Amino acid sequence: MYVAAKGGEAAIEAAHDWLAEQRRGDPEVPGLTLDQIAHQLALSVARVMAEGSLYDPDLAIFLIRAYRTTLPRFGASRPIETGAMACIRRISATYKDVPGGQVLGPTFDYTHRLLDFALAAEGAPPRNHASPCDPVAKPHVTEFLNQEGLIQQEPASEDAPPDLTREPLQIPASRALRLQALTRGDEGFLLGLGYSTQRGYARNHAFVGELRIGMVGVEIDVPELGFAVEIAELEVTECETGNQFQGSKTEPPQFTRGYGLVFGQSERKAISMALVDRALRWEELGEDFVGAPAQDQEFVLAHADNIQATGFVEHIKLPHYVDFQSELELVRRIRRDAAATEAAE
Repeated sequence: MYVAAKGGEAAIEAAHDWLAEQRRGDPEVPGLTLDQIAHQLALSVARVMAEGSLYDPDLAIFLIRAYRTTLPRFGASRPIETGAMACIRRISATYKDVPGGQVLGPTFDYTHRLLDFALAAEGAPPRNHASPCDPVAKPHVTEFLNQEGLIQQEPASEDAPPDLTREPLQIPASRALRLQALTRGDEGFLLGLGYSTQRGYARNHAFVGELRIGMVGVEIDVPELGFAVEIAELEVTECETGNQFQGSKTEPPQFTRGYGLVFGQSERKAISMALVDRALRWEELGEDFVGAPAQDQEFVLAHADNIQATGFVEHIKLPHYVDFQSELELVRRIRRDAAATEAAE
């Protein structure tokens, strides 16, 4: 039972004012602009876009999930061609020498993660950086395994996948629907689940076949023209894992795939998503269910949504006076009955 809070408007307004004052910080320090947030906190903005399920770096500063539900749907785009991605980063943990080369791009993977006090010094010199994008199309690394038939073939389908933003999630869910839920799931939750698979809670050993970040075009079919038109470019992170698979009654020993695709530069989220995606595929691959949380569709998909989880957890700090008084009276009555029974004996 939810109880609406009434009264206390002045206190609530004061709480909001205090929060705004804390968020603003020292008024003597120049305030952040929206442009500064979008450009200088780009990784945080990317996470918000992914979990809000709407690509718009400017709107990501606000409550974009609520906003996107008000937008009309004009049509569906074609699947993006990540093989044609203009990469700013593209690495493989399975092949050292791959066509197109390893592109390290912007990363702290190979540096000591220490405090950089130069950032606090005035007039810190700008750092050199590479060209923002490599426009040369690079084949997916997993295609090398595919040439030898050593990785599971993904069935092609012309059917439009169900739309999670328009239809309620139903369990069991198809892989297309699961991937939609995972791509906008909470990064921390998916990270924990992904880590659990590496610790043995799913018998799932993965190699990062490829991780790539870059710009991809989004095309939409225009019936009046008879061909597709590119309407936008998005920055996305894509991860494909190759996982050991001993084979089953219907499948030979081979590698299987885990897949992650998220908005912006979100490497940890994409890798975690790929690990969880692979764990959820146990049934279609004829594997045993070993009771791992990452294998349980209902557990994963029902709890991954950051917005829903945040709302439901935080609502319990709101007034529940009637509920609690009812529970309190119930506990008192049980104790009285128990005491009376003990006295009678």
